[in-house]
Amino acid sequence: MPYRDLREYLQALKQAGKLKVIDVPVDKDWEIAAVGRVAFQSIPEERRPALMFTNVKGHSIPVVFGVLGGSRAIYALALQTDIRQVHEKWRQAQTHPIAPVEVAEGPCQEVVLEGEDVDLYQLPIPTWTVGEDPAPYLTSPFVITRDPETGIQNMGTYRCMLKGPNKLGVWVNFVQHARRHVELYNQRGEPTPVAVVLGTDPAVGLASVSRMAYGLDELAAAGGLRGEPVEVVRCLTHDLLVPATAEIVIEGYFRPNELEEEGPFGEYTGYMGPKAMSYVMDVTRITHRTNPIYQAFLSQMPPSESSCIRSIGREAAIYKHLVGDLRLPVKDVHLLEAGGAAAYLAISMKKEYEGQVRQVMLAAWSVDPTLGKFLVVVDDDIDVRDPFMLNWALSFRVQPHRDVFIIEDLPAVRLDPSQAAEEVPQLDPSRRISSKMGIDATKKHKFPPVALPPREHLERVRANWDYYWKTE
Repeated sequence: MPYRDLREYLQALKQAGKLKVIDVPVDKDWEIAAVGRVAFQSIPEERRPALMFTNVKGHSIPVVFGVLGGSRAIYALALQTDIRQVHEKWRQAQTHPIAPVEVAEGPCQEVVLEGEDVDLYQLPIPTWTVGEDPAPYLTSPFVITRDPETGIQNMGTYRCMLKGPNKLGVWVNFVQHARRHVELYNQRGEPTPVAVVLGTDPAVGLASVSRMAYGLDELAAAGGLRGEPVEVVRCLTHDLLVPATAEIVIEGYFRPNELEEEGPFGEYTGYMGPKAMSYVMDVTRITHRTNPIYQAFLSQMPPSESSCIRSIGREAAIYKHLVGDLRLPVKDVHLLEAGGAAAYLAISMKKEYEGQVRQVMLAAWSVDPTLGKFLVVVDDDIDVRDPFMLNWALSFRVQPHRDVFIIEDLPAVRLDPSQAAEEVPQLDPSRRISSKMGIDATKKHKFPPVALPPREHLERVRANWDYYWKTE
């Protein structure tokens, strides 16, 4: 059975040992971000838990993050599958979506705040980059809009800056589908209906942060992931449909043909991003469950929840093209979190002939040419998810004059601060193109034997480790 809501999923995380509950008092204006950052930097990815803060000073609402992408194991648990089956789960969801089903009422509307009772400051929205962020902002909003011509909804995750008790600044990237919706309403001179959803069952959240073909309702894709439809209710302000079991829903409209400055905020590169001219949302109502839970993402500096989520989806697309479409002998594809799941791409393969390594590189860049500013290809005996092994291959299987090549004038890694000085306008075309470096770290000739004990000896010792490494 799929998870019915965030609360049921949190119980599953707790039972799996993947949720750390922090009950001591914490300050949302600095402490939540700092605790999260120390946890993500200190705990190895495979053991990294989601974090839940139950005692936020000045608020009765708990804060939780890491529940979708605290680690690859958490991501797989969110989809109720094994990490090796995640790619197939996504393929099935997008080829066989299940449309949402409208119900008369849902827990997300147990409490209704309107008029003077609308106050976004009552939500425990953390400050993530203290001293740099101009205001708190929502890092995990699932923003729902609708195409006014087709009536098909879209759901995406866009940063939402807190601008007042009933006002948000919402930055929607130029390639996002919600921007198409807003521009259609702008052409009519009409406000755009919008709903910001916070805290849902995990399939809804993962659908929101993933790229879909235009016209595919992400709530239908979430239904495909769940294996049954998402129950939705109609908003009280307009007729947008939102998940019935959501924790919090913020209803309102984008002002027609009006933009305001928003940001800058910390970005996935680990640096502050640029300011943007963003949509203005007037909040008309806030509805929520009794005793709601506030869900966020830990983003900004990698490793982060957002970089983990992005890496899984992007790796799947590249692997499918290399192996499924081109039948190349690729073993694994990995976008390192240190590169924000964008700048540093590593591929392992069983090389069959000279020139095949470069063929793999060019094919990988063709999937999304903004990715892989540095692309390293290694032999299949190297685990690309082990930074030590990857650096060992770089150290001793590469001759720089022979094995490194550079291609110019490809699309740049988005928001790469090495592109230009901060004062250069973000839309300057010079910031849209960059160079890519390919490094062939495969063996080009017969190498000496590896200086390690035989594999069977190592495996025997590992299997009996407690015999050697007795604890006091």
